[in-house]
Amino acid sequence: MRHVSLVRRAAAAGALVLGMAGAVLGATPAFAVGGATITHLQAADHGLDVLVSVPAGEQVDLKHVSLSIDGTTLPTTAQPATGSDAVHRTAILLIDTSNSMGTQGRLAAAKQAAKQYVATLPANVDLGIVTFASTVTTALPPTSNHSLAGPIIDGLTTSPSTLLYDGVKAAVAAAGTDGQRSVLLLTDGKDVGSTGTLADAVSAVKNAGVLLDAVGLHENAAGLSDLTALAGAGQGVVLNENTSALQQRFVSEASVLARQVLVTAQFPSSFTETAGQVTVSLPSSTGSLTASAVDTSLQAAAPPASSTPAAAAAGRPSTLPGWVVYAGAGAIGVGVLALLLALIPKPKDKLSPEERVASYAAATSRARSRSHRAEAESEDALATAKSAAAGVLRRNASLEARIAARLEGAGSELKPAEWLLLHVGIAFLAGVVGLVVGHGIGLGIAFLALGIVGPWFYLGFKKGRRRKAFAEMLPDTLQLMSGSLAAGLSLAQSVDAVVREGSDPIASEFRRVMVEARLGVNLEDALEGISERFDSDDFRWVVMAIRIQRQVGGNLAELLDTVAATMRERQYLRRQVASLAAEGKMSAWVIGALPPLFMGYLLLTNPTYIDPLFTDPRGLIMLFFGVGLLGVGVFWMSRLVKVDV
Repeated sequence: MRHVSLVRRAAAAGALVLGMAGAVLGATPAFAVGGATITHLQAADHGLDVLVSVPAGEQVDLKHVSLSIDGTTLPTTAQPATGSDAVHRTAILLIDTSNSMGTQGRLAAAKQAAKQYVATLPANVDLGIVTFASTVTTALPPTSNHSLAGPIIDGLTTSPSTLLYDGVKAAVAAAGTDGQRSVLLLTDGKDVGSTGTLADAVSAVKNAGVLLDAVGLHENAAGLSDLTALAGAGQGVVLNENTSALQQRFVSEASVLARQVLVTAQFPSSFTETAGQVTVSLPSSTGSLTASAVDTSLQAAAPPASSTPAAAAAGRPSTLPGWVVYAGAGAIGVGVLALLLALIPKPKDKLSPEERVASYAAATSRARSRSHRAEAESEDALATAKSAAAGVLRRNASLEARIAARLEGAGSELKPAEWLLLHVGIAFLAGVVGLVVGHGIGLGIAFLALGIVGPWFYLGFKKGRRRKAFAEMLPDTLQLMSGSLAAGLSLAQSVDAVVREGSDPIASEFRRVMVEARLGVNLEDALEGISERFDSDDFRWVVMAIRIQRQVGGNLAELLDTVAATMRERQYLRRQVASLAAEGKMSAWVIGALPPLFMGYLLLTNPTYIDPLFTDPRGLIMLFFGVGLLGVGVFWMSRLVKVDV
């Protein structure tokens, strides 16, 4: 879509006259001077999009709007501009924050007027705010999120100087180059201290094709001369207001954008004009409104006479719809996930003798042979992937030991090589999702990092939860063993009773003890393995008590009863301490998590607002010290609320 420069009906000299008349007579906003006005023309694949401003109080019959070029009427449709994004619209508030604005309540009135302007502005118009005093600041880059403007407007403060010309050039630059762009300038004085001249500012407005209205507060005729020149370049008007009428004036300016009509015309295949007078007729409740402008660049908007629809389509660059991109990325993710699930070995069902005989008999058929070949190929691929992962782990024995210990603690049946394959797949899938969701490399890297560290922390979480469950069930388990011993069973038989009557993780761990004991491992050593896997001091005491009892003799059942009672008292004390420290822990979590979570929210919703933290040296310094101080605070809070029992 190509931007077509627009030429207003009035010549530059006529615009200056109208601007000066508006300053004296209090004229209506610039976009509505002279009735309906064409404010923007824009070429499109289908023809021409035209924005027309309609005077207040007019009810336009959109079904009967017509558009003609040099008297040739074209197929036309019309709709409110507030309901379409075919033409991008941008509005910039350019506000003077010099010291003189702080007198006579001018800045307070300007803030209220700006808030009313934001509240009245249509939702599909991007809003930007630029301020000027001793420096020029783009306080709010153009955005469709109008709610960001309120805090910025409330935070405006005054400072010396009035860099009016530099502020105008900054506002023109902030408005961009796409679609209809308008600037509403508010000031109460002449330029003081700008690096450029009035001619530079006028040239910037004129060359950019930006619409500009200027509002002066209590300006005399001499003070309005600069504003008149700027408004003339922007084909707008100068309005001299007092603080009491400022709010209504800003509402009127925003209402002009809310009343705009989007007129869309289609060029016939025989249309070959390169320039022409564009005239729009809008039937209204008070008669017919007419607006016209000269467009000198119609050729690019119209297809050549000899073109066919197929040729025209072939000449345009093809772009994929957004849903195709998301669907493709989703398909890749599903494929990777399916591959990972296929790599995880599935437990084989135990077959009865009859089922085995039937399976062997069916294996002689051709279909069964193909199935076996496919299964063999799948097993070969799985074995190859496992071998590659195992080779990586063999070259780093410490990594394999850490993975194995974490898997054992979490109660996972995966082997280190299988976990490594799964971990790599999750990291890859997370990176793809980040690239799709974030439309950029930054969020993709963040999701990739999350995919790398997330599974490892998940294993740690499962290990901690399993360890906690083990500690809670241990006193009851010792009570069960004590009862079994008192009933005359041996220690090995009491362990077997726990396997039969207990629940996980106690039952599975004691089952492992029984298996190891049957393979020749000493029973006390097998029980010691449980304390190492769960890093449980309580169970170490139990194993130590069993070792001493078996060496020197004594009543083991009574001893286990005493140990179980001691553990219950310690658990009661732990719960009491945890309840007393809960408030401090919650405060540490909130204070530690709120800043990074809020930064993540801003990165997703309004990245331009937080970009200075990563692009400006001062922002990087602030970010470095902020992260450092936050880390120190979180560390000391975690130390204060951690109580060992």
